Amino acid sequence: MSTTEPDALLGPADIRELAAALGVRPTKQRGQNFVIDANTVRRIVRTAEVRPDDVVVEVGPGLGSLTLALLEAADRVVAVEIDDVLAAALPTTVAARMPERADRFALVHSDAMLVRELPGPAPTALVANLPYNVAVPVLLTMLERFPSIERTLVMVQAEVADRLAAQPGNKVYGVPSVKANWYADVKRAGAIGRNVFWPAPNVDSGLVSLVRRTEPVTTRASRTEVFAVVDAAFAQRRKTLRAALAGWAGSASAAEAALVSAGISPQARGEALTVEEFAAIAENKPGGIGPGANRPREDSRPGADTNDNNTNTASGSGE
Repeated sequence: MSTTEPDALLGPADIRELAAALGVRPTKQRGQNFVIDANTVRRIVRTAEVRPDDVVVEVGPGLGSLTLALLEAADRVVAVEIDDVLAAALPTTVAARMPERADRFALVHSDAMLVRELPGPAPTALVANLPYNVAVPVLLTMLERFPSIERTLVMVQAEVADRLAAQPGNKVYGVPSVKANWYADVKRAGAIGRNVFWPAPNVDSGLVSLVRRTEPVTTRASRTEVFAVVDAAFAQRRKTLRAALAGWAGSASAAEAALVSAGISPQARGEALTVEEFAAIAENKPGGIGPGANRPREDSRPGADTNDNNTNTASGSGE
């Protein structure tokens, strides 16, 4: 762990000075809201329980506020940034403000949705202020492609945080809730005020903690097959599962047969089901998966079906 001087982190004046020098103006298109408060980024690092031996991946580092705080605590930090100007500037910022840790930092200039490998040791943690417009697909994609990530803490729009952490029966429980729970135990980990950002967003923010399951969901169905059921169930969330899954199964009667075989009432709705129950339905798709030994989620094809139904897929800078 570094013994970096406190002023190595970026404050409001530093952020604005950097942005002006680079000609950077935060854009809504990429969901850019830069964190300008050093206490907030240190709080995020503490809440994430970043350890001295962690290899942390950060998506959307922006001007580097959280990046520098992560470098104080972790062994290595790998930042994924899509913005050309920000990606070019970040290594310089790290070298100038934290020279003793510069060799522990790596930058990947790419859209996070396209990243399939990272330099150096496998990441053990994901800590990020995710761009609001792509938070769910980026989060799910990173968890799917990098199974070595054990712990995740993301800052997202408060509404998204509620959806990710929602439990069955909650009115906001839906596609992100189920898919996140496929990978991890998920919970809200705090709230973040608007005044720590530049520009200040029009929505509140929240922290979400995800700790990867020690035992994956055990099922004969692949992740892709389970997620297909989840997508179908919530595409028409007001309908019973018998009706909502008719297209997926081929007919309403076929959907009913699959549900009954899975031990689930055809009159139930998707918002009442756990991820394990969605997996049971996937196993019983008519004409689909036959009998055989259960297989865990790692058998799934990398990179497919990780998107929330109502979320864009281009990633940007969140910082």
